[in-house]
Amino acid sequence: MSEVAVEKVKKPSEPLFSKKNKALISNPLDDDNPITVQVLGICSALAITVQVKQAFVMTLSVMFVAAAGNVIVSLMRNMIPNRIRIIVQLVIVAALVILVDQVLKAFVYDISKALSVFVGLIITNCIIMGRLEAFALGNKPWPAFLDGIGNGLGYGVILILVSVFREILGSGKIWGFPLFGHKVGALLSDGTLATEASGLYALGYVDNGLMILPPMALITVGAIIWVQRARNTKLIEA
Repeated sequence: MSEVAVEKVKKPSEPLFSKKNKALISNPLDDDNPITVQVLGICSALAITVQVKQAFVMTLSVMFVAAAGNVIVSLMRNMIPNRIRIIVQLVIVAALVILVDQVLKAFVYDISKALSVFVGLIITNCIIMGRLEAFALGNKPWPAFLDGIGNGLGYGVILILVSVFREILGSGKIWGFPLFGHKVGALLSDGTLATEASGLYALGYVDNGLMILPPMALITVGAIIWVQRARNTKLIEA
C-alpha cells in the first residue's frame, strides 16, 4: 500500500494592521468608548479635567499602562494559574503605575502633584483591569497591544475634550495660555501683574467658575454622551 504524502497547507499570517486589528484601535474611539459607552474610568474624568495639560499627561499614563500591561499579560497568559490571575494582573499593573509615577515626579513634578492620588488609582482603573481580563488573557501580544492603545486613546479623547471645555470656559485658558486676554491682576509673561484688563475681559467677560467644579465635568460628560448617541443611534439601548 502506497503512502500518500499529505502536504501541510501553511496558513497565511494576518497583516499587522488588518481590518480586525484596526478595529481594536478605532472601536474604543466611538462605538465602544470606555467612558461614554462602557461608563468606566469616570472618577478621573471628573477630577483631573480642569486643565488640558493634566488630562493629556493622564492619557499618556493610562495608555502606557494599558498597552504594556496587555502585552505582559498576553505573553504570560499560558503560565498564569487561573486561580491567581487577578493577583498577577494587579502586581503587573502596580509595577507599571509605580514606574509611571516616578517618571512623572522626575520630569513633570508640578503636573504629578496636581494629579495627586489619581496616578496611583490607575491600578484600580476598571478600563485597565477589564481589558486584561477580557482581552489580554485570550489573545496574542500584538492584538493585545493594539487593544491597550485603542482603549487608552478612547479614554484620553473624552478626558481632553472635557478638559478643553472646562479650561476655556472656567479660566479663559488653553494649556495654560490665555485665550481671552488678561484679567486685572493676571501674571504676565514678564512676571508683572496686569493692571488693566485686555481682550474679552476688557469687554466685560467673566470666567464661569462653575466649570472648574467636579459637577460640571459630569454634566459635560453627559452632554458628550447625549451628542454621541444622537449621532450614533445604534448605541441607544432598546
